[in-house]
Amino acid sequence: MSRDQVLKENWETVINKLSDKFGEGEELQLDAIIYLIGIQELGKGAQSFKKDEKINLMHIAICRLLEPFGYYKFDFFDEDGWPHYKVQEELPILKSGEQTVLMKEAIVLYFKEKELI
Repeated sequence: MSRDQVLKENWETVINKLSDKFGEGEELQLDAIIYLIGIQELGKGAQSFKKDEKINLMHIAICRLLEPFGYYKFDFFDEDGWPHYKVQEELPILKSGEQTVLMKEAIVLYFKEKELI
């Protein structure tokens, strides 16, 4: 089976499991999954977040997701318990579709590490 086909099947598994649990009958989109990962990585459970906190949660998730690829490295938790990362290597310039594939690969890897799939 090709690498693309494996990614597609694993991605569908992630989408189905997360949508069943959090989607309220709707299929979750990529941004929603990144947001959920941010909440998970913050480790404070479900709560109401302000707009800027939601953006920060997505940033946390992206850093965590791209850490295994060598782009970011965990640095420290601040006094409020928010994780901070530092850039290890600049991200390459990617087209939109390439960015989406990279994020899907990173999300699949994340959920394999968490033993969801």
